Amino acid sequence: LGVKIGDIKVAKKGVQIAYADANGQQQMLSADRLIVSIGRVPNTLGLNPEAIGLQLDERGAIAVDEQCRTNVPGVWAVGDVVRGPMLAHKAEEEGVAVAERIAGQHGHVNFNTIPWVIYTSPEIAWVGKTEQQLKADGIAYKAGKIPFMANGRALGMGDPTGFVKMLACAETDRILGVHIIGELASELIHLGAQAMAGNGTIDTFIDAVYNYPSLSDSYKYAAYDGMQALARRQARQAATPLHDAPFAVASSG
Repeated sequence: LGVKIGDIKVAKKGVQIAYADANGQQQMLSADRLIVSIGRVPNTLGLNPEAIGLQLDERGAIAVDEQCRTNVPGVWAVGDVVRGPMLAHKAEEEGVAVAERIAGQHGHVNFNTIPWVIYTSPEIAWVGKTEQQLKADGIAYKAGKIPFMANGRALGMGDPTGFVKMLACAETDRILGVHIIGELASELIHLGAQAMAGNGTIDTFIDAVYNYPSLSDSYKYAAYDGMQALARRQARQAATPLHDAPFAVASSG
C-alpha cells in the first residue's frame, strides 16, 4: 500500500519496474511479466444493441431490472454484461435464476452471500458486509477475530499469515459478514457464505465440531471472540453512567 509506480522498461529477459515505496524511497523490481489491471468494462462493443432497441447504461452494460429482464420483451441478460460484480459464480447463479423465471418458477439470487476473492499471496476473501458498511447503515454489530498465528494447522503449514474475522448482528447473532486473509482463504470463505445463505448465527460455528488441526476451526474461535467482545462492551456500558457515556450504540432497526 502507498506504492507509486514510476518508469517501466521492457528488457530482453523481463521487465524493470521503478517505484517509490510507502516511505518515499526509490526501489527497483525485476519481474518476468507485468500485468496491468485498471478495471473492467462490459464486453458489449460490437453487440449492435440499436438493432433491436436494447438499452445500455452509462458504462455500456445492458440495462436490466432486478429479474435480469431488459427493456426488450423476451430478452434477458446476465453476467459480466449487466450490473453487479463481474464474477463467474455470480453469472452462473443469475443464469440459473433466469432459466427458472422463464420456466415460470421463482428464481432468486442473494447478492449479499456472493463470495469475493483476490487470488494474491496471501489470498483475500470476503462475503457480506464490512464494518464500514454496518456503521454507515447504523447497524449494531459484534466483531470476532482470530489470527492464523493461533492456528495449529497454519503453523504446521509454515504460513500463519492473516486472520479470520466475523461480523454478526448484536441483537440476533446473525452472521452479517466474514473476512479472511491467508492461505486458502478462497476455500475457507465458503463456510461463511453457506452460513449466511442459511441465516446462520454465531452459534452455527460455536456448536460445530471441527477436526484438529484445521484452518476451518478458526471460524469457531472467531465466533467465540465475537461473543466475548460483545460481553466486554456491554460490561463497560453497564459500568458507565448514562450521562458520562462517550457514545451511543446504534440500533439495527
